[in-house]
Amino acid sequence: MDRETRNAAIAAAWILLLFGLAAYFLPTIMLAAGKISTVLAAIIAAIFMVALFVVLWLRGRSQRKKGL
Repeated sequence: MDRETRNAAIAAAWILLLFGLAAYFLPTIMLAAGKISTVLAAIIAAIFMVALFVVLWLRGRSQRKKGL
């Protein structure tokens, strides 16, 4: 495994770990927000989903610019 593929694997592992932890705690966060407002809970869920796609999109753009 060369340096570039190892760095890509490490970055992918971090992304999976961080979003995995966020997904694990998301129901608890949404229930707490739902006590305040159901709309707020829905907005939190939407932000989580959009953030996942934005991170993956930015990672793809970065890889494309590097020519990998």
